[in-house]
Amino acid sequence: MSPAPPLPLEGVLVLDFSQFLAGPVAAMRLADLGARVIKVERPGVGDIGRTLAFAGRRIDGDTVSFHAMNRNKESITADLKSADDLAYVKELVARADVIIQNFRPGVMERIGLDYESVKTINPSIVYASATGYGSEGPWKDRPGQDLLAQSISGLPWLSGSREDGPVPVGVSIADHLLSCHIAQGVTALLVRRFRTGEGGLVESSLLEAMLDLQFELLSTRLNDETITVRRGGSHSAHAFLAAPYGTYPTTDGYLALAMNAIPTLGRLLGIRELELMSDPQEAWDRQVEIEEMLAERFATDTTQHWLDILDTADVWCAPVLTLDELMESDGFAAIRMTQEVERDGVRIATTRGPIRVDGRVLSSAKAAPRLGEDDEAIRTEFPRQRVDA
Repeated sequence: MSPAPPLPLEGVLVLDFSQFLAGPVAAMRLADLGARVIKVERPGVGDIGRTLAFAGRRIDGDTVSFHAMNRNKESITADLKSADDLAYVKELVARADVIIQNFRPGVMERIGLDYESVKTINPSIVYASATGYGSEGPWKDRPGQDLLAQSISGLPWLSGSREDGPVPVGVSIADHLLSCHIAQGVTALLVRRFRTGEGGLVESSLLEAMLDLQFELLSTRLNDETITVRRGGSHSAHAFLAAPYGTYPTTDGYLALAMNAIPTLGRLLGIRELELMSDPQEAWDRQVEIEEMLAERFATDTTQHWLDILDTADVWCAPVLTLDELMESDGFAAIRMTQEVERDGVRIATTRGPIRVDGRVLSSAKAAPRLGEDDEAIRTEFPRQRVDA
């Protein structure tokens, strides 16, 4: 049996100066693809993510969320305000392939580790900068935090019903999408560098990630000024899709319906009035009324009862699972989205990289590093040399 081919980014050295979520997760995505990632942290405190705990949970001295964002990395400590530490970091920069940072605009310039300064040390460097709202404009100095970026982007007005206030997405969607864009930009620039020898700068922000997420809405609005957000009734799941698109209570849970023909649903569910709705415009004009008729019928039996009927007819539907139901489901087990990593004998369950390469699931056994865990090893491997900076 032939050995598995190397992962795509094996041999690439990444310096991760970022903190908390978007930058660290982008670096982790590169690590999952084979890159060597050295996390550069402040002495004594390290990445703020070590103490900012999701749900208040910790394992082995660090937050569970830190473990989830920083597997497969090494850690060194450096005080970037110290001339000696900064000089050593610049030597690492000279050897690196990629830098990732997510400080506010101006911070890396003051330190002397902005792209233009770094390029004089390492002309072929691939430099990734993640910010909250870009480096220009009136919002550039606002705190780059997920909920705040969601709110500025208008996203919370797209969920919920017309009776609700703004409903933010309940996970850090701006950070996670930004991590994907940064990782994509880095890999694209690495391809160019391998082809031409030229490095480059990739920049993106939480706000741009949120605006890109809304590409359908924004594109439609740019071409039709009459478009505005008008959320539907209590069962509607989309401000710009007609009935039956939404979620409906059953006797033991909830059922989600996507785009489906109203007459077909009427026939399958025994709702004569819906069966006679032959004009597609009625799905818009009578949206709330249609949803209420469906809700009344679905409330009479279990989720599985309705799935048995609708799945047989190839209706686009799904159960709305709780967290416990998801974790206990055969479908969750089948996709093998979890893994265990280990640190000093402590085993930690977490997720894995979501893509496969050459049929290979991107998993690893290396947990997130302790603060400064690799100081001695890295300084031995990369001893001090003179660097003109």
